[in-house]
Amino acid sequence: MATIKRVGVLGSGIVGQTLAKGLKAHGYEVQIGSRSPAKLAAFVTETKIPSGTFSAVAAWSEALVLSVLGRAAAEALMEALPQNLAGKPILDTTNPISDEPPEDGVIRFFTGPNRSLMEDLQATFPQAHLVKAFNSVGSGLMVNPKFPGTKPTMFYCGNNAGAKAFAAGIIEQFGWEGADMGTVVAARAIEPLCQLWCIPGLRENDWAHAFRLQRL
Repeated sequence: MATIKRVGVLGSGIVGQTLAKGLKAHGYEVQIGSRSPAKLAAFVTETKIPSGTFSAVAAWSEALVLSVLGRAAAEALMEALPQNLAGKPILDTTNPISDEPPEDGVIRFFTGPNRSLMEDLQATFPQAHLVKAFNSVGSGLMVNPKFPGTKPTMFYCGNNAGAKAFAAGIIEQFGWEGADMGTVVAARAIEPLCQLWCIPGLRENDWAHAFRLQRL
């Protein structure tokens, strides 16, 4: 896969804004997409990152970051237009969080244990190269987190080797140690890490943590 310079972020919330700023800080050309680009006026003024519609940003980009609510993910990719996704790496940060309230700190998913949101998205958009990443930590720690003595682990998965290599590069640039968990099927295990990560936050208001895979 050729060197990627232009990365479009689909999603104007805090995750999308955080990753857009991180990508720009690490030397990428970045645009951020929204259903209502005008609402990003202050962000654009502050960061000098252009905004546009999902389709315009996807057409411009060489790779994408998907950072919308999980229940809106398929619709966002459809609005970006399938022809604008073909052959491109898409970092999928989404989680299948339902509208139901958490139970004892455990957020509820609209998927089951043998199905993941990313599998559904990959099946719906087969020409895109989705890679699950950055779904298992909060936005405040996504870019260059500072943990004492070691790097935290970012688990990722996907079917396309080139797209995963691109994701691995971003993960490393953002100060994480990547852990390749294999194909899109592994999203069944990676997406629930969001549930586990949120428990201390929802129960104890403790959000300053990340996962670390230790190896012998």
